[in-house]
Amino acid sequence: MGYALAAEALARGAEVTLLSGPTHLAPPAGVNLVLVTTADEMFRAALNQAPGADLVLKAAAVADYRPEERSSRKIKKESLRRAALKRPGPDRAVILRLQPTPDILEELGRRKKPGQVLVGFAAETGDLEANALGKLRRKNLDLIVANRIGRKGEGFEADTNRALTIDRDGNRSELPIMTKEAMAARILDLAEPFLAGAAGRRRRRAAAPREGGS
Repeated sequence: MGYALAAEALARGAEVTLLSGPTHLAPPAGVNLVLVTTADEMFRAALNQAPGADLVLKAAAVADYRPEERSSRKIKKESLRRAALKRPGPDRAVILRLQPTPDILEELGRRKKPGQVLVGFAAETGDLEANALGKLRRKNLDLIVANRIGRKGEGFEADTNRALTIDRDGNRSELPIMTKEAMAARILDLAEPFLAGAAGRRRRRAAAPREGGS
């Protein structure tokens, strides 16, 4: 979805920076490509690139948690079994400790500059509209694109998608199942009025006389 949005924005004449994790997809020709591997790298890249952007589209979330400890080599099951057997009592489960990763979209919303437009995405299994609306408000978004996961032809690992969009003014749109390229065009159509409004406000501020001078 992110690559489709980048290609559509390029086609509309935008200067595009694409932040991407590992993928088999070829980046659209003409984007400024920033490659990352970890959630922390994505966090730093997003905060570095966002201040210079008029429109930020956060099309995919990183994992919410990461392992507390990482190994540079394969962890053999025999070593895990020995560690479990050392614990007292009947519990012999293998315990994986996790730490939360940074909430990139929330931080982008907190740092959003005047006139900047922020679009977020929400993948849900239930209560689609309520969860999307809560995320829109909580993370200071201008538009949210929400879809249900786990249904054939929608969301991850599919060439098509279906979505519900809600904007900051409460307007909602049901986007029927379509290719992700077509959906990218619809999403940018919905975001453009907010960009136009921001541009108009900037022009009015530039034309207004400053206090103490003209």
